[in-house]
Amino acid sequence: MAAQDPLTPSPFAAQNLPPAFPARAPWGTGAKLRAWQAAALDAYRDREPQDFTVVATPGAGKTTFALQIAAQLLRDGTVRRITVVAPTEHLKTQWADAASRVGIALDPNFTNAQGGTNASYQGVAVTYAQVGMNPRLHRARTEAQPSLVILDEIHHAGDSLTWGDGVREAFDPAKRRLMLTGTPFRSDSSRIPFITYEDDAEGFSRSRADYTYGYGQALADHVVRPVMFMSYSGRMSWRNRQGEEISAQLGGLETKDITAQAWRTALDPKGEWIESVLKAAHQRLLKVRREMPDAGGLVIATDQTAARAYARTLQEISGEAPTVVLSDDAGAGRKIEEFSDSDKHWMVAVRMVSEGVDVPRLAVGVYATSTSTPMFFAQAVGRFVRSRKRGETASIFLPSVPVLMALAAQLEAERDHVLDRRPQEGDPETGLDESAMQAANREEKASAQQLGIEFEALESDASFDRVLFDGGEYGTGGLVGSEDEQDFLGIPGLLDPEQVTTLLKERQQQQMSRRGSSTPSEAVVDHRQLLQLRKELSSLVSAWAKKTSQPHGQIHNTLRTRCGGPAVPQASEEQIRARINVVRGWFVGKR
Repeated sequence: MAAQDPLTPSPFAAQNLPPAFPARAPWGTGAKLRAWQAAALDAYRDREPQDFTVVATPGAGKTTFALQIAAQLLRDGTVRRITVVAPTEHLKTQWADAASRVGIALDPNFTNAQGGTNASYQGVAVTYAQVGMNPRLHRARTEAQPSLVILDEIHHAGDSLTWGDGVREAFDPAKRRLMLTGTPFRSDSSRIPFITYEDDAEGFSRSRADYTYGYGQALADHVVRPVMFMSYSGRMSWRNRQGEEISAQLGGLETKDITAQAWRTALDPKGEWIESVLKAAHQRLLKVRREMPDAGGLVIATDQTAARAYARTLQEISGEAPTVVLSDDAGAGRKIEEFSDSDKHWMVAVRMVSEGVDVPRLAVGVYATSTSTPMFFAQAVGRFVRSRKRGETASIFLPSVPVLMALAAQLEAERDHVLDRRPQEGDPETGLDESAMQAANREEKASAQQLGIEFEALESDASFDRVLFDGGEYGTGGLVGSEDEQDFLGIPGLLDPEQVTTLLKERQQQQMSRRGSSTPSEAVVDHRQLLQLRKELSSLVSAWAKKTSQPHGQIHNTLRTRCGGPAVPQASEEQIRARINVVRGWFVGKR
């Protein structure tokens, strides 16, 4: 048999292309293209455009679609070279591995210093940073032979002026360009190269995709998993730069600054809140693994220090050392691959796994980061939605802060990239945005340098808040470890969305039945007095916890059992006073 031309992929490669990554085809797809991929391919063939933009929800199979087009264009001679541009080094390797399985050889190790391309390859996989550093080199490669350029997660081309200008200069001569993204919006107004913008009804320039496949459609097609968001509140105490001790309920009706500091306190690795949430997440993971034996969990941390600390806590909880992935770790890509191929319980990482990383077995997540832009949130959730078989669900644990609750509730909303948007001062109902958090942190650091006083997280305790699923909210709160929390943590991990909704409603009804239908008092509640009583109870519980080494949650459980009533956020003034008196009695020996 004659040797095949290395520049021509197998004529059978495209037809046999799996709908997801090889050997990971989700339920109901087999070896055929998904319906959306086939429809998008038809739209591309009908037009044969120079530029084509596809917006598809994370986990839908953008890589498969792009490689189908690449194989076709190589086969019919429209192009002779392929260039894939990805956000990270790890994704270059991922693209090369996927391409090799359809008969296309891409070099993920190409460097700008090489200049030329190895003749054994049909193309290269590079990063946006590489292109930005030497756009003329990549332009020369693009001009040398008719090229298809695949710009993966194209919104990254707007990350900096250098990257955007470099991408435009390097790939303007391309025969064909294919732009892919799962999050077609940015938090700024940086124009993205090769994207079409049209004026909307308000006169703003809005991005336009040639084909869109949203999360709602993918969920209906069983292409992605449904997501349950498990939110946790709690009481936070910290010392500000003036040395004042402040206490607030996480997710309460507070100012942006108080919300930011309460959130910061909740994520403190030394606090009880994050430990309680990690324990709950691990319990949920063990439940899910009864139906999905290889299910894995991912904690997304704000920084490397927190990531390492969370990993130590998880090791104590699970008895197994988690995989820790840091952005400056040269072996980060290898660690992710090893975790993906293993059956280990947990991986802890900073921002680098927010998009494009393919670990289909991830089913439980902890959003332990202060990053709150819509784009980052969508990318983070996208790590958990890749479906392998029908009925798999994902569970993501969140702090109960307004901005995250709003993003979780709007998961299915479609977004476009809008240029020249009006400046926003912040929505009083959603509370906090990323810029507010960053500004608060910068202000704390500057003040600390001037006054010699650092922000100090003092205490935090966690309480189960509610579950968000498919636009609905379920549960009325509960202490950590309580029956109210366990009802929702114990939901099976293999259910259709309709079954999940039915079960959530049943669990909520059970919770309300246990609490009874008490008639609310006709007296007007003094909110200031109630807040002061909550602070006093929190201080007494903290002091007793230090004295006895008992966890806060256990003490609250004991008080609730003895005095009756719901968790502290829902407890009446009378119920809180009763608990305060009990704790005072403990200190004077009245048990």
